[in-house]
Amino acid sequence: MPPPPPWALLPPELATVLRPILGELGDEVIAAIGRDVDDYRRPLEGDFGRNVRRGVEFALGRFLDQFGDAEREARGNRQVYVELGRGEFREGRSLDALLSAYRIGARVSWRRFVEAGRAADVDPDILFVLGEAMFAYIDGLSAESTEGYAAAQSEAAGERARDLRRLVRALLRGDEGAARDAARVAGWELPNTLAALVTEGDDANALASRLGAGVIAEGEDGLLIALVPDPDAPRRRAQLDAALADATAALGPTVEWPDAPHSAGRATVGLRLATRGALFVTDDHLATLLLQADPRLASDLASAALAPLGALPAAPRKKLTDTLRAWLDHRGRVEEVAAVLGVHPQTVRYRVNQLRELVDVDDPERRFELSLALRANLASSA
Repeated sequence: MPPPPPWALLPPELATVLRPILGELGDEVIAAIGRDVDDYRRPLEGDFGRNVRRGVEFALGRFLDQFGDAEREARGNRQVYVELGRGEFREGRSLDALLSAYRIGARVSWRRFVEAGRAADVDPDILFVLGEAMFAYIDGLSAESTEGYAAAQSEAAGERARDLRRLVRALLRGDEGAARDAARVAGWELPNTLAALVTEGDDANALASRLGAGVIAEGEDGLLIALVPDPDAPRRRAQLDAALADATAALGPTVEWPDAPHSAGRATVGLRLATRGALFVTDDHLATLLLQADPRLASDLASAALAPLGALPAAPRKKLTDTLRAWLDHRGRVEEVAAVLGVHPQTVRYRVNQLRELVDVDDPERRFELSLALRANLASSA
């Protein structure tokens, strides 16, 4: 069983000795707080003044009421000091100011209580316990106010997170009016440009925090969509790569903020094509994305353009397909194609002659179709 609190060891009659000085003591405590705590160094007028005085008077009275009563603390109105902590956060002050005021109040009160106790011939041992009780009591008030401050801080963070989610949803809907209103409420400055980043996950707040200042995000159905302001700023891409680490993600094009749905839509398609554990930058893969706009059309193109190769057995079909892709990518430069394939240049020439018998690789239009067909095959197998 825990020991009783120190005020439970004080005789109730001590409160009778000390209570007459509370009015004068309250004024002295308030004056000391106003003198020594910067945030309270102003005229005690209006709601602020009334709250300070009410807090001091209530604290002193509550302290005396607990003498000789181990259960009194549990029955006391702790919510007063929880609300004081909340109020400090709402007023934009640090908690340090309030805790400093408590310590100053305890010091001034202890000195005056000792003077009054000595004048009434109170046993010095009792005055010693009184000091212990006073500072234990202030520790309790501090804990209550810290709880209130933290709760208000958490509620504000939660409310801001909700405001930012509403903003992201408005931007992704393309609702400019709602986006402007939500941005004003959330305190988020609409940027000149942004880009959408899409990845897998379920913690939008954590993603936004990792991606850097100003990023906002929303999650749905296992996907996270983050809106990245000024995506073309120096080192922004490197920052995104570092923040994503090994996550699979896609970055949409840079657009003006009203076009956020366009960037998000392209990034969502890009995520399906992204290499596992890498960032797929859609602007670097526009031809592949174009094919994805109509997968059925891309499949028909691939089937028609590559039909002559499709009739071959698997092994020679793969060799000729790989050679065709490398030959198109390197514009027919035999030495480069040979290096990519790891074969002799003469082997490349032989295979290209075989390809000429199957498809027209010398016609620019056909080469364009073949290149698209090969990309369509790669995209469909991704």
